[in-house]
Amino acid sequence: MLTLGIIITISTLLLIKWLEKQKTPFIKTILDWFPAILFAYVMPAAVCYISGIDLSQIELHRWSRDFIMPLAILTVMSALSFRQLRVIGIRPIVLFFLGSFAVAVAPVALIWLAKIFLPEWYHLVISQDYWKGLIPIVGSWIGGSTSQLVLKEVVDCPDQLFITMLVMDNVLVNIWTLLMFQFIKKSDLWNKWFKIDDKVPDFIPDQVDLSSGHRKSLINTGLICLLILFLSYFFVPNFLVKILLLSAIGLLLGNVISTWDHAFVLKIGGYLIIMIMAILGLRLNFESFHLPASIVLFAVVWIIIHFIVMLAGAIIMKLHFAWIAIGSMANVGGISTAPAVTAAYNEEWMPYAVILAILSMVSGTTWGLFTIWLMGLLTGM
Repeated sequence: MLTLGIIITISTLLLIKWLEKQKTPFIKTILDWFPAILFAYVMPAAVCYISGIDLSQIELHRWSRDFIMPLAILTVMSALSFRQLRVIGIRPIVLFFLGSFAVAVAPVALIWLAKIFLPEWYHLVISQDYWKGLIPIVGSWIGGSTSQLVLKEVVDCPDQLFITMLVMDNVLVNIWTLLMFQFIKKSDLWNKWFKIDDKVPDFIPDQVDLSSGHRKSLINTGLICLLILFLSYFFVPNFLVKILLLSAIGLLLGNVISTWDHAFVLKIGGYLIIMIMAILGLRLNFESFHLPASIVLFAVVWIIIHFIVMLAGAIIMKLHFAWIAIGSMANVGGISTAPAVTAAYNEEWMPYAVILAILSMVSGTTWGLFTIWLMGLLTGM
């Protein structure tokens, strides 16, 4: 099974890179609506679904978490320069936190509206403790699995309710990821529609310099990345600490070492992100897309509110619409999907997606506690 998973992952990577190079009008039209990197997510899932093979528990998923994702974070972050950070500024971070605020506040606002207009539904949600199932979702969307589990214990969410919400969370995030791939591809059109002129210059060349004079710096860059990866594997077991540390080290490497090959690490980071998406695709279960309508409707309205708040924020700040998708995926998606969605627009922006996803990881529990506090104000508990 492991060998099959590796074959599917590598085959997906090769297919994606081949699709990205195609110039035929038909393929380009398809890729305008269905970005090449999105194939990396859907194709492995389709192969598993059609063949009836379950690859959701193979060792490859651990390899992705322990090696591929940390290396992707290190390479992507080392492609970022302080000059780029100054050009981007604080606005994308403000937009990101607006998205986090919406995720934390929207469920309480919806329950408050139900208290006024649908009192029977409100009393059912409160008396049966259904609201407790919403709190772990706040942690999951903003912070990830760790925040989700912590908040489950804080509110003492019943196991069966937690599992139901977990399935809904997984389904909705998968669908939202597909939609954000579409949205970011069309962000330039949205910019024109709203008369937003917020262009970010490219700092890194698209092609890697393979000339003999440049080969030494390329090799040194690769060896340093591998050395740091293996040191982090043996000495930094905690995943969150590892991601934070590798991000900081990558940022320093790219700005301190004058011979650092930024084009090379960005290219490698792009390959690794595709592999991560393909491995995630091995876990995508099409059969789980069946849930009670009321739960789905509540969650859909919830995430739409999150999107509308970010949309309004981008319009007010005259911020490039691509940041809506990037900030939303950093909130709702996480450290693996946020850079992938970003790569569908511009690989050079992936480090910013990583930074926002890290902010999401470290703030998820706090936002969940904020939601609990708001629920206490609403219900008097």
